[in-house]
This record gives sequence, C-alpha cells and structure tokens, in this order.
Amino acid sequence: MEFYPAIEKSTIQEIKKFQEEKLQELLIYLERNSPFYQRLFKETNISISDIQSLEDLQKIPTTTKNDLQQYNHDFFCIPYDKIVDYSTTSGTLGDPVTFGLSDNDLERLAYNEAISFACAGIQKGDVVQMITTIDKRFMAGLAYFLGLRKMGASVVRMGPGIPELQWDSIFRYQPKYLITVPSFLLKMIDYAEKNGLDYKNSSVYGAVCIGESIKNQDFTDNILSQKIKEKWDIKLFSTYASTEMSTAFTECEFQIGGHHHPELIITEILDDDGNLVKEGESGELTITTLGVEAIPLLRFKTGDIVKAHYEPCACGRNTMRLGPVIGRKQQMIKYKGTTLYPPAMNDILNDFTSISCYQIVIQSNEIGLDEIIIKVSTEREDENFVNEVRDHFRAKLRVSPKIELMEFDVLSKDVHHPNNRKPITFIDLR
Repeated sequence: MEFYPAIEKSTIQEIKKFQEEKLQELLIYLERNSPFYQRLFKETNISISDIQSLEDLQKIPTTTKNDLQQYNHDFFCIPYDKIVDYSTTSGTLGDPVTFGLSDNDLERLAYNEAISFACAGIQKGDVVQMITTIDKRFMAGLAYFLGLRKMGASVVRMGPGIPELQWDSIFRYQPKYLITVPSFLLKMIDYAEKNGLDYKNSSVYGAVCIGESIKNQDFTDNILSQKIKEKWDIKLFSTYASTEMSTAFTECEFQIGGHHHPELIITEILDDDGNLVKEGESGELTITTLGVEAIPLLRFKTGDIVKAHYEPCACGRNTMRLGPVIGRKQQMIKYKGTTLYPPAMNDILNDFTSISCYQIVIQSNEIGLDEIIIKVSTEREDENFVNEVRDHFRAKLRVSPKIELMEFDVLSKDVHHPNNRKPITFIDLR
C-alpha cells in the first residue's frame, strides 16, 4: 500500500495531465450511468467530447446542495443492491442528503484516510483513539476506522464525550494520536485537572482535529488551539472533509494547509459569478470527485469559502493546499454594513476563559435586517462581563451583538444535542 502517492510529488503539469485523463473517465461514466447528469448534459447541449481540459470544466453548470436534496436518487449511478453502506450529510446547510457507497467506494474512502493520516504522521503500529461516532449514518467515523485499519494502525473506538472514559482508555491503551473535535480536548483537560490526572505525561503525541478550525488564515494557532496548547503540549493537525467529497484535506508536519489528493478530487475555487478566483483570493470550493462509483459529483459547490495555497511544501508534495475554512457561504451575515462569518465570532468567544458554553443565533428583525444574539453560559453573571464581551466584538469585528446569559444546564442541552454529531454553536433563523 502506497501511503505517499507518487502523483502528489509530481510536477504541477504532470498532476494536471493526470487529472484531465481521470476527468475524461468520469464524464464517460456519468453519461452512461447518472440520470441527473444525463439530463443536465442534454438540457444544456453539452457534448462531453468538448471537455478536454480542466479549464473546459467552466462550460458545465455547477451542481448545488439544492440539486442533491431535490433529485437525491437521480445521482445514484449503481443499482441499490450494489450499495453496501448508507451515509447522510450532517445537514449543516439544510436537510441531510443520502449517500450510498459501493464496495469500491469504501476502498477509496479507506485509501483517502490512510494517505491523509500518513500526511499527519500516523504510521503502521500506532494506537489511535477515535473520539467520534462511527454510527448514526456518519461517513467520517467509518472512514477514519477503515483508513486506520488499512494502514495497519490499532484503533480504540471510544466515541464522543465522557472525559472519564476517554482518560481510562488513554491510560489503558496508550494511544499516540486522538481523532476529536478540538473543543472537547478542553473538556478532557478540565476533567484531568479536577481529578488529579497526570495528563501532561500521557502517551498522547498529537490529535487530528475535526469539525472546528484550529488555525488562522496565516496558519498561526487560533484562540482555540492556543488554549489547548497552553495546557497540553501536543501536536494539533487540521483536517477538512465532507460527505459529498469523500475526500480529506489534511495537514502534514509543516502545518501550512490541508494537502489536496489529485487522484481523488478536482478542485476549483469560484467567485460569486462562477469564475475562478485569482491566486491568493478566497472563493467557494467547488469539487469534482474521481473514482466514486455510487454518487460521483461534477462541479459540486460545497458552500465553503476557502483560500488555496500553491507554494511548494517542504514535505515534498507539490499539491495545492487549502487554508482554514473562512465560513459557509449560506452562513454569511450582513450586519450594519459588515460582512461576518461564524468562525470569526467563535474566535472571540473562545478568548474568554470564563465562558463554558455559547451559541450564536442569527435572525431577521422586524425590518428585515440581520440580528446577532449570543447566548452565553459563564461563571461571571454580571453586567461588566456582558460589556467586556460586547467591547471585544466591537474591537475585533466592529459589531455589537445582543448578549443573553443562560444557565449552563439549559444551554448545553441545545449545544450538545444527542442527535447531532457536532456542537451546535450556530443557528440561522433567517
């Protein structure tokens, strides 16, 4: 098994030629097997023979989450008796969408995670503790397990939550790496300190962080990452993926963005008009999956606003790297002339050590303008604290949201809902 694929160390020109060949295979496959893309090609008078280069992709209309929701079954390219696993999207941008995976899709998923974990330094024989669900139709949890199994690592399938049990497994099985939502590491640290556990001398070397950003746009540690490292000197690796992509972008040891796997996915970064952004500019990540059997996607707009980096990496890979997600396009907030995304507000709230739980709520007021309400649980329930939070928002983002203080037991039930895979720190009621 090759965990450092040669194509990722090839020249930019070689990578482009390779992807164009894979694109031809995909277009032929879609024209033969995909009811949705058969209809799209026919309605827009697209001849796949006219799509020869990556640049020619611009001739094809983009696919959106609305298309997946409205025509979900038309995206299936194989009979249902060939589906061996059903997964759903997390529903961050709307109703969840069903994805089926064939045997070959599961192999591809395992390969993707194996080369991604290898990128972060995980090796055969390492013990890895999964602090994430593998059930509830969650593709990522299954992908992590399959990838670790393929590369010969040992897996401790703990699932999310319950710091006491996590520490029991850490001291019992001596994992070198954790896979976790990074904010949960703060809960683990808090439990360890309150219960006198010698966590600083545990076996844990690093954590692969999912679901939340741990980096600023210049790849320095953000507030959340700083708070973790101030307490616990471990390596934190960013990874970014989605069910629709069935592909991950994971940092290497130099931690300057998640590496692109060109054998698995074609990427475009588009502006609001659907044009490629200039190098160094941010835009919406739009992807074309390669090697997927059940539900391959062509020019799918992910809704994530990102910036790509093309400078060679010291690890030897010549692939493009994605910076931290700036925000979700549908979660963009226009507030009194200022454009905001939730991650920027998360950083401000994470700056307050006395905040134990928070939730950002966006709604339209009576005249149709966006209104920001920050629900906060804190040890300091006084007017000075509320003013400090408002002042911090004014200084950093030039906005002054409404702050609501709430009891921890009440707010935490909404934030850490048992039916959701990630903390619900943002609700859009517009």
